[in-house]
Amino acid sequence: MPELTTHRYIADQCREDLTEKLVFIGGPRQVGKTTLALHLLGATAKHPAYLNWDIDSDRNRILHNELPPGKLLIFDEIHKYARWRGLLKGFYDQHFPRRAALVTGSARLDHYRKGGDSLQGRYHYFRLHPYSLAEISSRPNQDDLNALLKFGGFPEPLAKQNTRHWRRWRLERQSRVLMEDLVSLERVNEISLLELLYTALLDRVSAPLSLQSLRQQLQVSHDSVRRWLTIFDNLYLTFRISPYGAPSIRAVKKEQKLYFWDWSVLTDPGARFENLVASQLLKYCHFQEDREGYAMELRYLRDTGRREVDFVVIREHQPLFAVECKVGDRELAPQLKYFKERTDIPAFYQVHLSNKDYQTADGIRVLPFRKFVAELGLP
Repeated sequence: MPELTTHRYIADQCREDLTEKLVFIGGPRQVGKTTLALHLLGATAKHPAYLNWDIDSDRNRILHNELPPGKLLIFDEIHKYARWRGLLKGFYDQHFPRRAALVTGSARLDHYRKGGDSLQGRYHYFRLHPYSLAEISSRPNQDDLNALLKFGGFPEPLAKQNTRHWRRWRLERQSRVLMEDLVSLERVNEISLLELLYTALLDRVSAPLSLQSLRQQLQVSHDSVRRWLTIFDNLYLTFRISPYGAPSIRAVKKEQKLYFWDWSVLTDPGARFENLVASQLLKYCHFQEDREGYAMELRYLRDTGRREVDFVVIREHQPLFAVECKVGDRELAPQLKYFKERTDIPAFYQVHLSNKDYQTADGIRVLPFRKFVAELGLP
């Protein structure tokens, strides 16, 4: 696999948007936000214009308004400061457009609003995702896909491709998110219960999520489970998708499915592949929202007869295509034909990890995941 590029898929748009407004970049811890920010500064290591709230000296400079000179400043993890939005509003009103600012953080910057004046209309927001096939290579091969499945899309373990290093990195990252990021952003006293919830969720990927089952397993209230799941989403540990209620089928209405931003934490090959596909499609949806301004949704199809298609991508409230995931290519999932005949979804795909590529008489496309990504131009 070629060396991972530091010129990430959102870099050009971030650079363009910095001439208009503040730019916020949210995303999971260790997904490459700092590397991207330094890349936009033209640096590969520590730079005077890079200020990290977690570093005492940088925090003091921010609080005393002793900012370094330069056209572009980077504020990392500043959302942990209760008045961060007011601070950035003051910077924008005083310095823009002579000076620009890029704000990065390992939590949803659009969610954590701990005070200060509103920044409405003063920033563009991007979500940085893990590496995907298109970022690894312009012509990814099976080895690239195997590495992505095994080590995940986070740059450090993916670049090293060392199993022992990956295991250690995985445990250290989980601990830092739960013990550091969560404590600094949320009033949570039951850290041990959240660790148990995290472990319980590993066996629930790809199936409808039952809050009742989780509540009983952890012996806590329904509201506690719901709140903790929202915290995991806001910290970019997990994401959830809702069912697509096509009017012509008896679709389920409420049951969500949950996936991890780091699919490498899953041991079941089928669940890991489905999570990889979910992450790729969510990356596409977020990219279309953040760059083009489309209202995008990632959902799934399921009816009361328990027929299910893994994903439906929706733009401006209209379905674009549906995707079913299979590790092998031996047979076509029968629910694809069923839903194709009964919904207004224009295209159905079945993606897999093997080599077969064909289209059925019903117009359903069966193809390798690598080819699916390339043909649809997914980032």
